[in-house]
Amino acid sequence: MAVTIEELRQEGKKEGFPLFKSGQTVRVHYEVKEGDKKRTQIFEGLIISVNGKKELGHSIVVRRVHNGFAVEQGFAVHAPHIQKIELVKIGKVRQSRIFYMRERQGKSARLKEKFYSEAEVAALIDANK
Repeated sequence: MAVTIEELRQEGKKEGFPLFKSGQTVRVHYEVKEGDKKRTQIFEGLIISVNGKKELGHSIVVRRVHNGFAVEQGFAVHAPHIQKIELVKIGKVRQSRIFYMRERQGKSARLKEKFYSEAEVAALIDANK
């Protein structure tokens, strides 16, 4: 029986993630290897861009400000070292790429929050399956 490339791609796809949009605050749990030890590290921040929403190469760029220094990190959503991604809150934005947040500090760096019921959040997660 022949295995197609598409079957191999779908084999590495992870399920159960919500549809990511810019403005969402997420908590990414990923595995870090230091020497021969492995541990889980958590990176929490604001999604400022999303690439390839429906593809296997789906990636997000997460921005976090810690001790006055901004750190941006890109994550491939379906990568094997990503353990889980939690949706913390959903901000109200009108653009798909919110790079203007890089120049903002303090109170101007806050986004208005959208409030969803538990059923609506579950529907967001189910929409990705």
